Amino acid sequence: MASQFFCTDCGYETNKWSGKCPACGSWGTIIESTRITGKNQSGKIPDLQQAKPECIKDIKTTEISRWKTGTAEFDLVLGGGIVPGMVVLIGGEPGVGKSTLMLQLSEWMGKQGKKVLYATGEESAEQIQLRSTRLNISSENIWLLCTNDAEHILNEVAENHSDLLIIDSIQSVSLPNLDSLPGTVTQLRETCNRIIRCAKTMHLPVFLVGHVTKEGFVAGPKIIEHMVDTVLYFEGELQGQYKILRAVKNRFGPTNEIGIFEMSNIGLVEVPDPNQIFLSESGKHNGTAIGCVMEGSRSFIVEVQALATNSNYGTPQRVVSGLEQKKLAILLAILEKNLALYLRGSDVFINLAGGIRSTDPGLDLAILSAIISSLKDKPVPERSVFIGEVALNGEIRPVSQIEPRINEALKLGYERVIISGHSKVRQKAKVLKLFNVRELYAFLDKT
Repeated sequence: MASQFFCTDCGYETNKWSGKCPACGSWGTIIESTRITGKNQSGKIPDLQQAKPECIKDIKTTEISRWKTGTAEFDLVLGGGIVPGMVVLIGGEPGVGKSTLMLQLSEWMGKQGKKVLYATGEESAEQIQLRSTRLNISSENIWLLCTNDAEHILNEVAENHSDLLIIDSIQSVSLPNLDSLPGTVTQLRETCNRIIRCAKTMHLPVFLVGHVTKEGFVAGPKIIEHMVDTVLYFEGELQGQYKILRAVKNRFGPTNEIGIFEMSNIGLVEVPDPNQIFLSESGKHNGTAIGCVMEGSRSFIVEVQALATNSNYGTPQRVVSGLEQKKLAILLAILEKNLALYLRGSDVFINLAGGIRSTDPGLDLAILSAIISSLKDKPVPERSVFIGEVALNGEIRPVSQIEPRINEALKLGYERVIISGHSKVRQKAKVLKLFNVRELYAFLDKT
């Protein structure tokens, strides 16, 4: 073994320590690791055969066969179902429901005759049994293995001919031939590499549960996310009723797909109509406006709530929930510059109803409309949806996939869709085009 240094953010390797990573520029992310030389390849798992180069035109491909879980929201996030040989990393805050989802996944696949090995290094068999009883897990195809030895897990997979492997969590298992603790950079990198080679060789789907840092990212080196095929994040308030499963990386489907689940006394249940959880009760309210976001291949109607009130402190507060903090600062500067609105003495709070998080620029117009509505103490026009990106000069710019957004709004019964004047759409009825924020202010003031 030889020492080396490793960046936990980007995976950059170097022979000497540095306070700043030369590759990604992050400070304090270079940590000491161990380079494995001539490590023992013990175990019963067959290794990958040496591949030879082939002409890309001569490679024969077959249609990817997917296993349906029977839960539409989960299948959608994965890109249509589970692909044999795929490795999925799922992260989320403690207590958000990762282990519950994995145990339910075992039940879904077990009922289809798939043999599932559920390996855990954090909980005892009695704890898993208590949770399975609460979730009504009754399949006879689920096998539980409580161990921290990754080689033991892979050997049991080979002996029992398992169809699906779930490891909860990847930070708790390790390779016994490495002289380092579980969860360290060396163990995570080598353990993941061993598991991935096993998955590709045996065409075995693997789900890895990962801990997250205080920033909300999967703990450990970023290289783990690069190694796996799919990365899922479980979002939602710990005490909230609804949870969102988001795909941030997927080699077998589109990214940014989300699945909506409701936490109940029998586990996670898919939500049949996700649009309803992002909207409050109908009626006119000051400081609220309706927008539309695209998440993967689906569009969602979202309610934006804004509150602008006089500040009692020297520095006004800028608080957002579900959006980036810098986005609010930019939009407030656009209002002050183009509409001469004095906001430097006002506290401004923005919230997306339902706990959804979005970076879609198409929400800009709805956010501005909600802020103006709160400032004027006047509700926006009822049954209206605002879709558009706002430039720094106040121009309302078109957004991508405008047709699906408009169709979703009209399908839900909204009577007017306000979009950019530069957008080219086939739908003319019930569509109002505006070119800048001054026209938006005049529209809201007139109605």
